Amino acid sequence: MAANPPGQGFQNKNRAAILADLEKEKRRLIQSQSMNSPGASIPLARPAVNNLVRDHAEQQHIAAQQKAALQHAHAHSSGFFITQDSSFGNLILPVLPRLDPE
Repeated sequence: MAANPPGQGFQNKNRAAILADLEKEKRRLIQSQSMNSPGASIPLARPAVNNLVRDHAEQQHIAAQQKAALQHAHAHSSGFFITQDSSFGNLILPVLPRLDPE
């Protein structure tokens, strides 16, 4: 048998934890649907609140990543960079100065 890579055990535990969380959420949703009146398709408000909290946490995480990338770029480069949303997933973009034509 081949030996597992060093991070494989952690990945398997993480994957199992994620699957367990998904199964709990699935059971909770099925239970909440059975408690609603028949034919009602309006979900409870709690998942929407959870999504807002998750979105806010993701935005904070991205902002922290942008700040770290910007600090790293300024420390290790002579160029100038700004944070801006990018279609390609770039956290920071280089700024090129405009030169007047001579």
